[in-house]
Amino acid sequence: MRATVYPGMAGGSLRVPPSKSLAHRAVICAALAAGESRLRGLDEANLSKDIQATIAGMRRLGAEIYFAGDELVVRGGWPRLSGDEAWEIDCGESGSTLRFLIPIAALCGLPVVLFGHGRLPERPQTVYQQIFAEQGLCFKPTPNNNGWLLRGPLQPGEFTLRGDVSSQFISGLLFALPLLPGDSTLHIQPPFESRSYVELTLAMLRQFGVQAGWQDELNLHIPGGQQYQPAQAAVEGDFSQLAFFAVLGALCAGPQGLRLQGVNPQSAQGDRQIIEIIRRMGGQIEAEPEGYLVRRAALQAGHLDLADCPDLGPVLAVLAAHAQGESRLYNAGRLRLKESDRIADVQAELLRCGVQMHSTAEEMFVRGGGPYAAAEPCQAHNDHRIVMALAVLAAAGRAPLQIVGAEAVQKSYPNFFEDLQSLGVKVEIANE
Repeated sequence: MRATVYPGMAGGSLRVPPSKSLAHRAVICAALAAGESRLRGLDEANLSKDIQATIAGMRRLGAEIYFAGDELVVRGGWPRLSGDEAWEIDCGESGSTLRFLIPIAALCGLPVVLFGHGRLPERPQTVYQQIFAEQGLCFKPTPNNNGWLLRGPLQPGEFTLRGDVSSQFISGLLFALPLLPGDSTLHIQPPFESRSYVELTLAMLRQFGVQAGWQDELNLHIPGGQQYQPAQAAVEGDFSQLAFFAVLGALCAGPQGLRLQGVNPQSAQGDRQIIEIIRRMGGQIEAEPEGYLVRRAALQAGHLDLADCPDLGPVLAVLAAHAQGESRLYNAGRLRLKESDRIADVQAELLRCGVQMHSTAEEMFVRGGGPYAAAEPCQAHNDHRIVMALAVLAAAGRAPLQIVGAEAVQKSYPNFFEDLQSLGVKVEIANE
């Protein structure tokens, strides 16, 4: 799909879609609870591919999941597998689905294959390889290298994990370890990045009656022998997605500003930092009861720490490209291990548009200027966040920008271009 985004002012209001991070966690916890849970806030018609993958995976592990009106109904319990043949779980292109479901699949003593598409099979699983090897369990690549074959049962105990690889490994273990017969402890080696995502997991566990907590800053205690309890939960709006529209508003909001609704200003989501980042760079954002009003403003360069908000990297590069001076985005190394190499690929596309930018292994340096235009189409690199960041760059640009591979937005935000148009930004879509 090729999307052509035209420059223009943005205005009006938008209800932000539900948090993908929280939706993953809510679906998994509900599917592990014996009984019926109901989840509010998810939109059946516009469910992202990543959440579809998690729902399909938990169904494969025995949960019954379906929509009833505006609620997702989940009837779950202990993962139910049977037979001697390896069970296969398709994780799509979702790193969260793969890393969250591996320990859950390992609760059983049966062979399970978890596989994926796109760049997912290339994303490192070294943390789990080490844990499974230490417990004498099978964990190896599939013959065609599109996934992993594992066989449990996982045992409780002491686990040591690096804190600068991905918090998804920590969360995956947090889902599974409470169900084991003995207590466990997670020892996290510093530096500990993306702590906020672990806090989201702990909060969701509590909603479903499971207790796990910090012994100190780097050690988590997980009592064993617990059971998930059915619950009714709401999935709040997504600050990761709000970020694109907050930057859009800061760059090209009309006279009345851009109103973003449906989020919790007190949210524990790490990407809530986008609000303070824009403010520190000179942006005008006013808090409202259910969201924010964003106004266009002159921006100044800043030093932006991505340690706890790596998903903001692409759109913050676009923000920095419009701020006076040179911005430094640091603690960004993990961006190279996402759906694309988000440092190299963001740099390639911004350079194509005339942005002055360079990078190292862990940092990006962006000099402000603009407005920008590209003499040739930009590439999506099969990365939803690159597509959305380029769309914001185009709306604030001086000429229409074509984005090839724009269908990548379906991974997290199927309605992105419709929502962008609802705010007054012209978009033309051509299926190729």
